[in-house]
Amino acid sequence: MLAHDLRQCVFPSPQSAECAPRIGAEVEVIPIDARSGRPVPLDAHAGVSSLSILRRAGASAGWRERRSAKANVPEIALPDGGRITFEPGGQIEISAAPNVSLSVLVGRLQDTIAAIACAAPSGVRLLSCGIDPRTPIDEVAPQLDAERYRRMLRHFDTIGPWGARMMRQTASFQVCVDGGATPERTWRVLNALAPYMVAIFANSRRYAGHETGYRSFRSHVWRSLDPKRTGLLGVQDDVVEEYLTFALDAPAFLMPGDSTASFGDCVARGAVSLDDWRLHLSTLFPEVRPRGYFELRSADAVAPEWYAAPLVFVAGLVYHRPNLEAARDVLGSPDPDLLVRAGRDGLADPVLRATAPTLCDMALEGCSALGGELVEQADLERAAEYFDRYTRQGLSPADE
Repeated sequence: MLAHDLRQCVFPSPQSAECAPRIGAEVEVIPIDARSGRPVPLDAHAGVSSLSILRRAGASAGWRERRSAKANVPEIALPDGGRITFEPGGQIEISAAPNVSLSVLVGRLQDTIAAIACAAPSGVRLLSCGIDPRTPIDEVAPQLDAERYRRMLRHFDTIGPWGARMMRQTASFQVCVDGGATPERTWRVLNALAPYMVAIFANSRRYAGHETGYRSFRSHVWRSLDPKRTGLLGVQDDVVEEYLTFALDAPAFLMPGDSTASFGDCVARGAVSLDDWRLHLSTLFPEVRPRGYFELRSADAVAPEWYAAPLVFVAGLVYHRPNLEAARDVLGSPDPDLLVRAGRDGLADPVLRATAPTLCDMALEGCSALGGELVEQADLERAAEYFDRYTRQGLSPADE
């Protein structure tokens, strides 16, 4: 039953060549006090809060406030079908509605961020960085009061110190793509591409005011919090069976009883429902997560002026069918060790540095071949500017 659910509802079905692919993104920023560097609270009875900023930004833009299903806080429904939510440390997440035009998507994301920035007082900054670089974790209070997050934190605390940091202090840029005509191939290529996303867009080398020794400390935090629910997949022949095993082996901390028991243990006791299964799936954080589409979660938060770059990089490789085949040959199988090196060394790693420019060329050529209905020339040029400024020099924003 669980394997059937994965095949029918979680992994995307093959699409016909005539079906225009859509692309989406989830963008996170960390609102901070520019003087102290401390995060702005989600809500406050007096003073500046993220919620008050969003209310001001959306007052004349048709933004509609509603209650979140995950926590007892508001979220914002956007007119185009997107939404704005909060992460446990008060990070703001914009989940854009998918679009057949990458350029329309970029424009909507930038307009939303600009509206929030314009509504923010002069002393508030929206930080586009993989992790809060200045504030120690013991100075960041939880902002979401929900049993889900309390259980999650208790579980991660049994493994190490990374759970609270991940939940309250990290921010990413997630690219969401359809599976295309060959979803299994897209899945494998995306998993193999994940280390390159980490390295190319790394910008989180500092944490709590100190150098960490990582280009993307965010990537290190996510990999470390629970190895049974993070990392790379796409190495086995049957991708659904591989993901089923991955999900069954992960501790089911939202289930009643022993939080260290795996979901497979719960199944063996006959104590689960399909709703339990789907809730458990939402607690898995691999680099690529299937959700009826594929969510590539590997990039640090990206500055708004560069939003086109990660989207062009992914779309040009997986939506241009000849490139999807070529990328499979260039990338090889997903490599967990390369993922570790990407977070630590970025493009200073010789394998990543040698291959990344080739992938950028392929992505730009692929998007160009797909035409203006997918991406306009200005966004292609903006992505090329990013690759010229950073990637072809063996650098990322972490090196600035």
